Amino acid sequence: MKLKGLRWWVIALIALATIINYIDRQSLSVLWPDIVEDLFPDKSAMERKQIYANISVVFVFAYAFGQAIFGKIFDWVGTRIGFVLSIGVWSLATIAHAFAQGVLSFSIFRAILGVAEAGNWPGATKGNAEWFPVKERALAQGIFNSGAAIGGIISIPLIAFLTLYFSWQMVFVIVGLVGFLWLIPWLVLVKAPPAMHAWITEEEREYILTGQKRVLTPEKATQSEEDDYNPSTAELLSRKESWGVIIASAAIDPIWWLFVFWIPIYLNEVYGMDVQSIGLYGWVPYVGAMLGAWFGGLFAQNRLKAGWSADKTRKLAITLGCLIMLPSLLAMADPGEPVTAVLIMAVILFGFQTAIGNVQTLPSDLYSKRAVGTLAGFSGMAAKLGAVGLTSLVPFLTADGNYTPAFVIGASLAITAVAAVWILIPTIEPLKKAG
Repeated sequence: MKLKGLRWWVIALIALATIINYIDRQSLSVLWPDIVEDLFPDKSAMERKQIYANISVVFVFAYAFGQAIFGKIFDWVGTRIGFVLSIGVWSLATIAHAFAQGVLSFSIFRAILGVAEAGNWPGATKGNAEWFPVKERALAQGIFNSGAAIGGIISIPLIAFLTLYFSWQMVFVIVGLVGFLWLIPWLVLVKAPPAMHAWITEEEREYILTGQKRVLTPEKATQSEEDDYNPSTAELLSRKESWGVIIASAAIDPIWWLFVFWIPIYLNEVYGMDVQSIGLYGWVPYVGAMLGAWFGGLFAQNRLKAGWSADKTRKLAITLGCLIMLPSLLAMADPGEPVTAVLIMAVILFGFQTAIGNVQTLPSDLYSKRAVGTLAGFSGMAAKLGAVGLTSLVPFLTADGNYTPAFVIGASLAITAVAAVWILIPTIEPLKKAG
C-alpha cells in the first residue's frame, strides 16, 4: 500500500496533538469556578485566586523543565516513541486531575502534565525536520503552531459544553482519554522515518530526502571560520545581541500566559460568568491568536521575498505586533460589555502572535545553527521565568477585582520587548567574532 502525501498526514496528526495539548491544558482554568465551589468552599476570593496562581506557577516551571527533558528523549528514542511517551503521560496526568483533593495533589498532577506537554514542541520540530524538505518547513511549522490557537478556540466551549452533562471530575477523564485515541492513528501511520517507510511513494521519498540535503555553493564551501561563527556559551552571553533576544523573550511571553491562565478567571470574577457562560465568550481571543500567527509568518515571508533585509523585516513585524498590543492592553482597563472585552483580547493576542513568531526566529538570524539552540534555550527559560513572575503577581494586583494593574504591566512589557530589540540588536544579521 502506498499513501500519497504521507508527510501531510503526519503533520496533520502532529497539529491534532497540539490541539489536544491545549484542550488538556485549558481544562483547569475553565473548570476552576466549579472546582473551587466543590473543594475550597470556605476560601475567600483572594485565597482562591492565590491557590489557582500557585498551581499555575507549578505548571509553568514544570513546562520549562520538560522542554529540556523531552528534547533529549526525542533524540534518544525517535519521534514515533517520543510522542507516545509525551502524549501518553500527559493524558494520564489529565485523567489524574479527576482524583485531586486539594492544592498538593493538583500541583503534583499539574507538574506531571507540564513536563509531558512540553514534549509536544521539540517532538513537532523534530517531526518537521524528518518529514519535510527545507523549503516546506516554514509552512509545516505554521500548521502545527496554529494548533495552539485552534486548541484554545475549541477547548473553552467544548469543556463548558461537557459540564452540562458531566461533573468536573468526569470532564478531566473524558479529555484525557482523547489523547489515548490519538495514539492509534499515530502508531499505525508513523511506522518509520520517510527513508524506510513502506507506505510512502518513491516520488515523495525522493522529494523529501533530496530537499533535506545541505548543498554548499563554492562560495559557502570556502567560508572562513569567522563567517560560521560558533561562540562558546560564555561568549554568546557576553554579546548584547544575545541579551536583546533574552530580554525581549522574557518581556513578551508573559503577556500570552496572562491570558492563557486568566481569561476564564477574569470572566468569572469581573462579569460573574459561570462555566457555561465562559464557554460562550472565552474562545474568542484565540481566534485573534490564530490569525496573528498566520499574519506574522506570511508578512515576514512576503517582505523577505520582496527583498527586505532580515533586520527591517523582523523589527517591523515585532514593533507592529507590540504597537497593536499596547493600546489594546490599556483599553482593558475599562472594556465595558463582555463582548467588547473578549474582542479587545483577540486584538491583543493577534498582536502577540504577530510579534512572537519573529522574536523566536532571532537566534537563527544572529548565530550559526550550532549556537541557535543555546540561545533559544536561554531565551525560552527567560520567557517562562517571566511568565512565572507575572502569574504569581496577578492575585495581588487584582485583589480588589480590578485587573487594570495587570494589563498596565502587560503594556509596559510590550514596550520593553520592542526597546530590547531596537537598542540591543542594532542590526539583525549573522554575527561575527568580536574584535
